[in-house]
This record gives sequence, C-alpha cells and structure tokens, in this order.
Amino acid sequence: MTAQLRRLLSEGELSLYGQIRGASNLALVCLVSSGDDTVQCVYKPVRGETPLWDFPDGTLAGREVAARVIDAALGWDLIPETVLRTEGPPEAELGPGMLQVWIDQPEEPVGPEPVEIVPADAIPDGYVPILRAHDDDGSVVAVAHATDDRLRRLAVLDAILNNADRKGGHILVDVDGRLYGIDHGLTLHREPKLRTVLWGWAGRAVDEPTRTDLQAFAERLRTDDDLAAQLRDLISDGEVDALRARVEALATGDPLPRPPHERAIPWPPF
Repeated sequence: MTAQLRRLLSEGELSLYGQIRGASNLALVCLVSSGDDTVQCVYKPVRGETPLWDFPDGTLAGREVAARVIDAALGWDLIPETVLRTEGPPEAELGPGMLQVWIDQPEEPVGPEPVEIVPADAIPDGYVPILRAHDDDGSVVAVAHATDDRLRRLAVLDAILNNADRKGGHILVDVDGRLYGIDHGLTLHREPKLRTVLWGWAGRAVDEPTRTDLQAFAERLRTDDDLAAQLRDLISDGEVDALRARVEALATGDPLPRPPHERAIPWPPF
C-alpha cells in the first residue's frame, strides 16, 4: 500500500481544493488522482516558505520529506506519507513543494487528546505536566501530555530529527485512533534546536525495543548508500552527519535530551 500511495502522490494529477488558514507557511489542500484512486493531501510550495534566520531559505519542504524518509526507515510510520513534487496544482502555479497525505480526524475527540490544557491541580492520570501558566481568568493551568508508548516513540523521533517546532497541534489522531506527527519543516538542523511539548521523558534512557530500532537505523546510515544518497538530496551533508550522531548517541545508551533553556517549548504550544 505504501508504494502505491507514494506513486499516487508522486505521479497523480493534482487539483486545488482549499487553503489552510493561519499556517506560518503557505499550505494548500489538494486532491491527487490517478484512475479511480483519489487522495486528499497538503501541498506546501517552496515559494510559500517564510524566510527564517536559522534555516536556509527554500529547504523546509526537503526537511519534511527527509523526516518521513527517516520515519519510514525506522519502520515507525508516525509521519504521513510525504513526497516532493516538481509542480503543484496547475491552477496555483507555485512550482515545486512537498505533498503529504491528509489525516482525517473525528469531528469530536473520541477520548483525551495527546496534549491537553488542564487545571494545574487536576492533572489526569497518565499525563505529565510540562508547562504551567495563568489562564485569562487568573487560574493556574498546565499543558500536559499523555505518557503512552505511541507518544514516547514520537518524542524519540523528535529528538533524532532535532525538531524545533513540536506543538500540540502538530500531533493528530485519526478516525481510527492512530497517532501521527505533522509539520516537520523545522527539523534536522546541525545545531541543537529541540523545542517540543513532549518533554515528559527528558533525561530518561530510550526503552529497549526503540533502542533496537535505533541501532538498526544507525547501521543503515553507515552502510546503506541508497538511503544516505536519498537523504543528501534533501538535506546537507553536515545535517546528515549530525543526524547520524544523534541516532548513534541514543542507540548506544545516551538519555533523551533535557530542556536546554526556557525557550525549549514552542510558543504558542498549540
């Protein structure tokens, strides 16, 4: 199914469906079709990227795709299928960009959200607070995240991706209850940039099954020339080297990073 979906995203006919308002970079909702197959997706053109002082211009789409390549190589499938397209929908005329499968969410949450804002004195069981603040009425609230295995693995993925923008709103649960992370444009920088709402495992060692996956991935980064070439087409050589160093550190027993400073949580956190 994955190969078929990638082929549809890469080669299917694109048509414009709508726009995601409020996104920091231009994000369009599209349909991609081939024969009887049609999938809704998000198209982020390179031309619509907002310039940033700490990330080279025109690289965010490549980082989104590289994040998915890494996720797929790990076998975790936490990021929706993502590809680069040389052209977007004809009616937009915005050129190359990334295309990612749309994740359908239920109209009303089936259960607790992965990241919640709750009264600071009423943290739900199975949640850990990572930020306290005052609400508009002066009451103290907390941003807290669940501590289940699916979020823990996403936290590990963010650590190796060096994700600088893991907001609560970038964690989606689809209609079948499956969890995904989206918006990976601000990843894979050479310098430490980790900013996340998933600090609940900071300073702890990676669990053994996840560590085994990281060890296998570290070996692939050393020996799989095709994987290395695929990544080097999307990010710089130095960024690939920094990725390898982060993976090997966790694979050999280093704990997950701790918040380096007071700006370790993206703002706003949702």
